Amino acid sequence: MANLSVRNLDDEIVANLRVRAARHGVSMEEEIRHILRDAAATPERLGDLAVRLFSPAYGEEELVLPERQTSDPVEFPE
Repeated sequence: MANLSVRNLDDEIVANLRVRAARHGVSMEEEIRHILRDAAATPERLGDLAVRLFSPAYGEEELVLPERQTSDPVEFPE
């Protein structure tokens, strides 16, 4: 695994990271790893997101669509 040093961070950024890490119950180093992992991750493709959200395998219940309502065509006088 690689190591990374970041210099010249504002004190406010370091303080905010410390608070954020404490809120999540992890070390500041772990919190920074999590932030970098999320920032560098490949974005989810739209199709994968749809499958994850609407596929029965990913949810407790199958998606139930309401019955389609139809109407008679409109007739215009000639």
